[in-house]
Amino acid sequence: MIQKTLSLLLRIRRVYIMAGLLAVTFLVLFWGAFFDAPRNFPVGETITIPQGVTAEEIADLLHDADVIESKSLYVGATRLFFNATKVKAGEYFFSNKVGPLIVAYRIASGIHGVEPISITLAEGLTIREMAELIENKFPHIQAEDFKKKADGLEGYLFPDTYNFVPKVSAQTIVNTMYAEFERQIDQLREEIDFDKPLSDVVIMASILEREARQFETKQKVSGILWERINIGMALQVDAVFGYIFDRSTFHPSLADLETDSPYNTYKNRGLPPGPISNPGIDSLRAAVDPIETEYLFYLTGLDGAMYYAQTFDGHRRNRALYLD
Repeated sequence: MIQKTLSLLLRIRRVYIMAGLLAVTFLVLFWGAFFDAPRNFPVGETITIPQGVTAEEIADLLHDADVIESKSLYVGATRLFFNATKVKAGEYFFSNKVGPLIVAYRIASGIHGVEPISITLAEGLTIREMAELIENKFPHIQAEDFKKKADGLEGYLFPDTYNFVPKVSAQTIVNTMYAEFERQIDQLREEIDFDKPLSDVVIMASILEREARQFETKQKVSGILWERINIGMALQVDAVFGYIFDRSTFHPSLADLETDSPYNTYKNRGLPPGPISNPGIDSLRAAVDPIETEYLFYLTGLDGAMYYAQTFDGHRRNRALYLD
């Protein structure tokens, strides 16, 4: 009886030992597979993950850069532990060696490993002006390249303070700003019903951004300008000349008023063919929520205040009192 008990205990001991050895082996293999980095891991280098790539394409890229050893293991880990369809594109900096599981986690979560650079692109800037600021902040981006990537999006790049990784691409900046514009417009549509095409709203908002400062003032100017369009009166806004001639001052000369440009709202009735700046949310809101008044004229006096008039004679008196 004692011998049988000892024999049973020995067998149980062997089973536990074998189970322990298997567990240790599994842990070693698991650690090596998911947490061990390649010998030539690119410590101190930046790896770029492009927009719209698949998990397999990322695995190829990481394998070629010596970030991972097994492409299939990386793809499997990505699909098993993370959402393989939600990859955060951009620049990834590795200050030390990490295994494929950590690499997959960082790319899935957008942990870039670099200190972002903050840039403020204020309301009312044009794409040309934005391009210069971006080139100064991110020297690897040429102003001309940004303008090419943003071609056709004047008015649709939402002004705000953004944080980008140092090696961000011009396309990523454009995509981010346009996505923010769409988000702001969607939110605004939930609050206010648009009774005009979005393109007209953006053009009007871009004018308001340059013509007025305070939100209520923008609403009043918005009401005046929409009414001018309704009655077939030329808008006659000075801000367009800053856009036409790419200059900061909006005060047109007599020669400017005769400029043959579709943006010249003294010679052409209705809205100009496109936005003249990238408006912020207050200007967009004022464009779709104007304040109706009895006025048809307005000007900003030398004191910075806005003065209104119902008639041109009243407008001339305001000019004499507050500008001349």
